[in-house]
Amino acid sequence: MRIKSVLLAVLVTFGIVVPAPASAEADPSAWAAPLSTRGRYIVDATGDRFKLKAANWHGASGTWTGSGDVNDPATHHAGEIAYQTPLGLDRASIDAVIDGLAGLGLNSVRLPFSNAMIHDTAPVPDLPANPDLRGLTPLQVYDRVVARLTARGFAVILNNHTTTSRWCCGLDGNERWNTAQSEQQWQDDWLFMARRYAANKRVVGADLYNEVRRNVFDDPNWGWGNGTDWQRASQQAADRILTEANPDLLLIVEGINWTGLPVDGLPHGRPTLEPARTLSHTLVDSGKLVYAAHFYGYTGPNHSGATGTGETHDPRYRDLSPQELRDVLHRQAFFVSAETGKHYTAPLWISEFGEGKHTTDPASRAWFENFVGYLAETDTDFAYWPAVGFHDGGGGNGWSLLSWDAAGRRVDVLDGTDWRGPAWRRLVDSPSRSGPIPAAERWSMLTLDHADFQASRSVRAMADWNPGARKGSCPDGQRLTGLSHTGNRGLCTGSLAVPAGYAVVRGETYVDTDWASGYTKVQCPPEHAAVGYSVTGSAFSALLCGRSGTPLGRTGRTVWFDRGDNRPSGNPGGDFASGHYKGQCAPGEYVAGVAYTGRVGSNRTPDALLCRA
Repeated sequence: MRIKSVLLAVLVTFGIVVPAPASAEADPSAWAAPLSTRGRYIVDATGDRFKLKAANWHGASGTWTGSGDVNDPATHHAGEIAYQTPLGLDRASIDAVIDGLAGLGLNSVRLPFSNAMIHDTAPVPDLPANPDLRGLTPLQVYDRVVARLTARGFAVILNNHTTTSRWCCGLDGNERWNTAQSEQQWQDDWLFMARRYAANKRVVGADLYNEVRRNVFDDPNWGWGNGTDWQRASQQAADRILTEANPDLLLIVEGINWTGLPVDGLPHGRPTLEPARTLSHTLVDSGKLVYAAHFYGYTGPNHSGATGTGETHDPRYRDLSPQELRDVLHRQAFFVSAETGKHYTAPLWISEFGEGKHTTDPASRAWFENFVGYLAETDTDFAYWPAVGFHDGGGGNGWSLLSWDAAGRRVDVLDGTDWRGPAWRRLVDSPSRSGPIPAAERWSMLTLDHADFQASRSVRAMADWNPGARKGSCPDGQRLTGLSHTGNRGLCTGSLAVPAGYAVVRGETYVDTDWASGYTKVQCPPEHAAVGYSVTGSAFSALLCGRSGTPLGRTGRTVWFDRGDNRPSGNPGGDFASGHYKGQCAPGEYVAGVAYTGRVGSNRTPDALLCRA
């Protein structure tokens, strides 16, 4: 083992990343990588539920000193030596920190980094408790931490926390993924990180960007198609990671943390994940999406947590009654995992929440107790902020779960003196669903509002199947089941193996009955089901049909939706085109054709579906 450890150290020193070695300390039977999703649950490679019980081991995304952390500015002094490494390594060895994490009942770690850290080639200052890290760059230290965490059985989620190496979250250039750098650079850095750890299957996730928020000039948005569209940017980055770098990673998309100016009378607030209800993500691999959100008692639905601004009259989460808090939490984030069978249904990870050890305010303490209780009640994946801190006398970071003093003595949340300890123990020990999770029906949303939306790997590999038009295709393994009358939206579900061939249909060549008299019809060839569609402007253009590997039913019916919704009872899949009429086939049916009116360039809108079973 000593020879293997020395060899690993040499390889990492020279920037060569190898898989985490087998270790007597690891328990490979505990869970099998990689992870994926089934409905609202994350599962391991065997299909068993894997609940993220995590904490944030921060530090590599900012700067800290041997005597302080910018999490507590009172202890951070100008001119001190600054590190870009996970916090605490000057006072405790990597394994000592991991011992502490294991003792807290955790199985995973959110590990923040900054883009600047990736590119910094200067050696880190000496870390007295880890002399073997001497001479390494910040990224090489990060490599060591990842290797030790995963060797000991932890799942690691890479988190792009900041762009520049400084504390989050002011007006500092870190507000968006592309505020202080180009979007291309952000994507390239993610591809670099995803490839770097691709051989280590216990590096399980990519948390794409932390707390997207307004800068001085403009807001992030969800679905406008422009340079500040977080829904678009996260979708594109996630698909690039899956198709170009590492298909095993979970792709974690946080909601929008803040928009608007915090001035009374002007709109402002925390949209979090609310926009996903009407515009969700459809990744090229539909079992890889996880949504995330952050909640702190000192913030609120319309309160950034700042003081002395126009937000002073807006309630914070700690000001809400227990029922008000539950209602707000469900509306802002928890609906994505609570409401099953929708296009937005996905695992929810509360990747940051926390409260201070030295907090005496009753409202803040009650908020923490109530929030932890809701996490336990809803069986929600979580990551506490932060895991590691420091203490010197009465000072230090009182929010951390673990802290070390200058002599290397540890204090943790379960030592019997911390008021948060009982709540923490209730959370990590709360009853949770475990064991096999059955496969769930997947529902995926397509939108051609601004550009192509090709969610199929096999279709992406084809030549342009309708030049000049915007094209959408269902993820491999799904078929088209619904369209909107206007708005260019579609819904996919069901099962259809990667087709044995495709047909692009623009005319009535394959129409076998007059199932929509007086309307122009496009229909798939026999043994084909619709898997995509295209539009020119707002006009329907063509149907993409995939050949089924098994015989398809021929019993059909016409579903009209030109004058109102026509969808199955219970609206399976959810509202995939809010504000527009929608047509949708019943479970077990497939779209075999589309009828429309008008000419190309006019209101050539879908009016009816041919649904067959």
